[in-house]
Amino acid sequence: MAQYDTVTSVGVGARARIDEGLRAHMNKVYGLMSVAMVITAGAAWAISGMATTTNPADAVAQLSNGTMLNDFGVTIYGGPLKWVIMFLPLVMVFAFGALINRLSVASAQLFFYAYAAMMGLSLSSIFLVFTGASIAQTFLITAIAFAALSLYGYTTKKDLSGMGTFLIMGLVGLIVAMVVNIFLASSALAFAISVIGVLIFAGLTAWDTQNIKNTYIQHAAAGDQEWLGKAAIMGALNLYLDFINLFMFLLQFMGNRE
Repeated sequence: MAQYDTVTSVGVGARARIDEGLRAHMNKVYGLMSVAMVITAGAAWAISGMATTTNPADAVAQLSNGTMLNDFGVTIYGGPLKWVIMFLPLVMVFAFGALINRLSVASAQLFFYAYAAMMGLSLSSIFLVFTGASIAQTFLITAIAFAALSLYGYTTKKDLSGMGTFLIMGLVGLIVAMVVNIFLASSALAFAISVIGVLIFAGLTAWDTQNIKNTYIQHAAAGDQEWLGKAAIMGALNLYLDFINLFMFLLQFMGNRE
């Protein structure tokens, strides 16, 4: 691969500088992703708490598992607003990709964190469906799997770029199937979507990690800090999405429902 040839063809001093810069770049990527994860988890937990009540006098609706919703809960989970909350994160991702070149690094980072908060709102309903213990257990397993897959993508000498096209095509098909199943509500299709989703995002975790690494190596010599800052944010967004989706698909298998 060209990126590895580039590293090995430069002098020892230049190679050391690239390696040092790469470690700093990857640390920034994982740092940004971690902050976004904390924002998402905090927002999801807080919003689910705001939407429910243990006082029957304040309850407006009750779910089949006994969870009582207040006015706020009914608004975000039961009314037309739930469709906006469901699809807004997808709209924001496409908007972010279109606007990234026109945003400053600080603005792009703020947008990323706002997106993470919006994703927390979108995912807050899992606390109404699954037990807290199973959510925590699935999160831990996802974190271990993600770390292993990302480490593989970072350290492997195998070129993973060839599988990128197939993974993206599979992702598009997966999104279409998920939208269709919103209306079909087929349990068999939902199971198939979960299995395929785990496989796709496991592959994307390794592929995205290698792609972030290779992109940095290819542009390290230019020293464009503005570009590198935005590249770190986009890399963090990609890995954040890989983690969130891997977690959600695993939760379908491992989550214990209330």
